[in-house]
Amino acid sequence: MLLVVGVSIPIFRFFLFAEIDARVREDLLEEFEEFQVDLETWDAATPDSEETLLEFVDTFLDHEIPEDDNYHVVILEEAFYRSNPMVVPDVIGPDSDLMQQWARLQSSVESTVQVSDPAVGSVVYRTQVLEINDVPQGLFVAVHLSAGERVESLAAIYVFVKVAAAVVVASFLLAWLGSRQLLKPVQQLAETAKKINETNLSDRLSVKGSGELSALATTFNTMMDRVQNAFTSQRNFINDAGHELRTPITIVQGHLELMEDDPEEQQETLELVMDELDRMGRFVNDMVLLAKSERPDFLLLEAIDLKPFTEAIFSKVTALADRDWQLASLEPGRFVADRQRITGALINLASNATQYTQTEDMIEIGSAISQKQVRLWVRDTGEGISPDDQQRIFDRFARAAKSYRRSEGAGLGLAIVRAIAEAHGGHVELISQPGVGSTFTLVLPLQ
Repeated sequence: MLLVVGVSIPIFRFFLFAEIDARVREDLLEEFEEFQVDLETWDAATPDSEETLLEFVDTFLDHEIPEDDNYHVVILEEAFYRSNPMVVPDVIGPDSDLMQQWARLQSSVESTVQVSDPAVGSVVYRTQVLEINDVPQGLFVAVHLSAGERVESLAAIYVFVKVAAAVVVASFLLAWLGSRQLLKPVQQLAETAKKINETNLSDRLSVKGSGELSALATTFNTMMDRVQNAFTSQRNFINDAGHELRTPITIVQGHLELMEDDPEEQQETLELVMDELDRMGRFVNDMVLLAKSERPDFLLLEAIDLKPFTEAIFSKVTALADRDWQLASLEPGRFVADRQRITGALINLASNATQYTQTEDMIEIGSAISQKQVRLWVRDTGEGISPDDQQRIFDRFARAAKSYRRSEGAGLGLAIVRAIAEAHGGHVELISQPGVGSTFTLVLPLQ
């Protein structure tokens, strides 16, 4: 920008001086034309004589006031006669070189003379020969000295330079402040990235406005959410695996170390080892499912017809145990979900219900659509869940502490159900009362 201002100043000065010179010549031409009109009028009304010419010259000089920095000069008989104003600069005074040059002119001319005096600048003039009976008697000269106009112009240029410099400084200041404000999210991004390590994944960028940098901050925060979830999932997987696999591995190792040569004892040991390995396999599968539930590609969504889907679930769960199975509230409609995941969640809930009910108890499978939501539930008339346990049974490895039955699983079933519901953008509702039964409901959005 400074370069632009530096280049523009001489260009501005050139065009400004050119405009001034053009205006000066127009002013001189107007004054000159006024003199010619007055001269023609006098010449037509007055007989030519030296006395009448002097009378005309005196009258014109007395009544026609020239513009600023303009001078009217009359030369008679090759000598300075009069001027208006009366006092003229030395450069056009009676004894000046220009005056001597004008005195020798025998015709009308227009010219510009450059002088070295900065108080004068250049001399722009037009001349008119004064005649009596076609005989030259003298000369009328309209003169303009450019120094005054140019001084005013230079003052204007000086003001322009100051204003331009102020604008440039202000622009740089505003640009600096603006760039700091605009780049603040980038700086914060760099600082946050430096702080991130395995033990600190919680820092996020503040999102303000709706520009591209705000979009960058939002994208960064979303990326960090995924990274943190991945680290958390990995850490939970490792911790849970170490916690749950330690006991069956110890059991397997201990029995294998103590196994003797007796075939019957060996068979019992192998059956026990296989049972523990099966339990470890189920646990690993459940842990893998929980870890996958936090990935974007966990779900394969499709449109599902609610009524036939509920009937299919009912057909599958009735084979789990001998209970009073009931199918309720079959409403028509469609919803979007992962058929396999929702089926697994409902079978998990039904299997869980069979473990806390007896043969004569009822287990109900139902579904309904309300307020842009689909509700799929498993209700039983089993032993129920205490209020204290209701707050924790959806956690990993949690079991109802006050139940007289013990599940054979690792305590991941309800955690998996909740993970599947949340992956769909929904949740799990639980209504339970000890001695009355429980109702687990998957609440999912239709779309």
